[in-house]
Amino acid sequence: MDRCIAIIPARGGSKRIPRKNIKPFHGKPLIAYSIETALKSKLFDQIIVSTDDEEIADIAKTYGAEVPFLRPKRLADDFTGTADVINHALEWLQQHGKQFDYACTIYATAPLLQAKYLIEGYEKLKNSDAVYAFSATSMPFPIQRTFKITEDGRCEMFFPEHFKSRSQDLEEAYQDAGQFYWRKLYQTSHQPMFGKDSIPIILPRHLVQDIDTLEDWDRAEKLYRVIQMEESQSKLS
Repeated sequence: MDRCIAIIPARGGSKRIPRKNIKPFHGKPLIAYSIETALKSKLFDQIIVSTDDEEIADIAKTYGAEVPFLRPKRLADDFTGTADVINHALEWLQQHGKQFDYACTIYATAPLLQAKYLIEGYEKLKNSDAVYAFSATSMPFPIQRTFKITEDGRCEMFFPEHFKSRSQDLEEAYQDAGQFYWRKLYQTSHQPMFGKDSIPIILPRHLVQDIDTLEDWDRAEKLYRVIQMEESQSKLS
């Protein structure tokens, strides 16, 4: 029987939205949604939160996660990558006699995450020779027709050869949805996450929203409200 762990990184020092990970979102701390979705999936032998912050730790435990350690400050600054945080958690667990076959990183800022996509990611990864599976979504506009704004305020296309190309003739592109990342722990890869050893789990665009600014936060709350209304109406019909 495979052993799976969910690791939710949640440091206390968010700059653009102070205390973002525990800021109230539709009546609950934001991190509560990721914990509850992980629990709902029934995939995990253990769900832990990696944090340097005691208040976040207390809230995480209230909603059903474990916080077996406080993350060292050296792994809680603006320059520490998620991979370092996850590897630290896995090494700590291994040192304390905990071994797992699969690890799933779930961001604390994913209130639109649904358990069925976590399950899909696990099932597809388990039944393949891939090493990773992660949440992704389609780009809303052809990337071949995008442009940047130059220092003098003018436009410069990234792919000028496609200025006259019809949108329907261009290849569709996808992006990281920033919700979850599955990883086989008994198999290694030298490929990047967005490479040939990864399976993208495609989410509809209305379930994907980064939460980096207050504008993002407002949009996420509106999306969540609409989704909840639709689910309530579906149950009544």
